[in-house]
Amino acid sequence: MDTQIVQSDANVARVMANIDADLELAESTKRQYRKAVVNYVADGGNLLDADQLRVYMPTVGTSTRAFLSAAVKRLCKEIEHEAKSMATPDNVANVQATIYRAEAVAEAVSYEQAKGQKAHTWLSQAEVKRLMDTCGDDLAGTRDRVALALMVGAGLRRTEAASLTFADVILKPVGDRMRSTLAVKGKGAKNREVPISDDLANLIDRWSAVAGVSEGRILRSIMRRGELRDGISTVALYDIVQKRGAQIDKPDLQPHDLRRTYAQLGYDAGVPVAQISKLLGHASIETTQQYLNLDLDLECTVSDFVPI
Repeated sequence: MDTQIVQSDANVARVMANIDADLELAESTKRQYRKAVVNYVADGGNLLDADQLRVYMPTVGTSTRAFLSAAVKRLCKEIEHEAKSMATPDNVANVQATIYRAEAVAEAVSYEQAKGQKAHTWLSQAEVKRLMDTCGDDLAGTRDRVALALMVGAGLRRTEAASLTFADVILKPVGDRMRSTLAVKGKGAKNREVPISDDLANLIDRWSAVAGVSEGRILRSIMRRGELRDGISTVALYDIVQKRGAQIDKPDLQPHDLRRTYAQLGYDAGVPVAQISKLLGHASIETTQQYLNLDLDLECTVSDFVPI
């Protein structure tokens, strides 16, 4: 009996089959399971690598984490059951080792549901400038600046920033001027158009010149010798935010904090919440309001302007 726990297409197919065969799961729930698994594997993740899962789990949202956790636990349970069913006096040591490894993987994806309200971070304009200034003009620095700018200057999610291509940057006439926009492939196949500043458009052009690329994915991983890969993982984007955040004394800075900052700075500048909601690709304004650090203003209220 081969008891080694390794990543394989068979294991991916196995967990997918397990999910598909569960008659108690709604089809919409099954899609969420599949999406969580596919995204993790696409990022180079091994479904049965406990250390890799521990690193990955904190980098994704609560919903994705829950579905990935449940999917991995299903796979581990199957492996344990199979190992036990094939146990013999001769292979009992290998079987026990397999069970221990499966248990370690299942433990790696276990997490406690957060209690109470999460402490979010919003950056001020000065802090955003400091964050951007941590990036140098070399290849890695320019790449990191573009990555941060797409999240804090265009409100993109990590997955959206990672999948954005040069062809998605479109120049359009707006009144008597031209404006660059991003054709964003959003969450749940909801595409949207996001106008960007000239500074961000010029930064993308500068990265294109420095990197020597003008087609395909905008953001790329950089190998040790300076070679560029064809794309970048969402985990790598998380690491960039953590690294640059630590350089401005915010080591716990999250990619979604940059998205919240985008919303907050827009709101503070007078951009209507409905417009911000559309730019973020939210299904409802209520979701957008949760992004904003709003305090109740007792000095001025809507009631003051309603004739009674």
